[in-house]
Amino acid sequence: MSITTHPKKRIEIMIEAPALARVTAALDRAEATGYTVLPALAGRGNGGTWQRDDAFGDSGRIVCVVCISDAQRVPAILEALKPLVERHIGIVSVADVQVIRAEHF
Repeated sequence: MSITTHPKKRIEIMIEAPALARVTAALDRAEATGYTVLPALAGRGNGGTWQRDDAFGDSGRIVCVVCISDAQRVPAILEALKPLVERHIGIVSVADVQVIRAEHF
């Protein structure tokens, strides 16, 4: 049995938790069809290592927003996200992925 897959783009946004509402609003304005928010537990970056347990409240806490999209929507999504990432601790990455239910994206 062969399963057909369809090419899409995966956009990952690692951002400070206080900016989350602005990130999801930007995704909505850019007409992203959906996204998922995940807690980021620990990591290392330009500022060194960090752990979620070290954060007090939302300040310093990082979340990961994952969005799967058609390639033609990616420029609008990135344009909407750029000002947020420039003002907050964060990173945006885009990768090629394959999905089995293209109609969801």
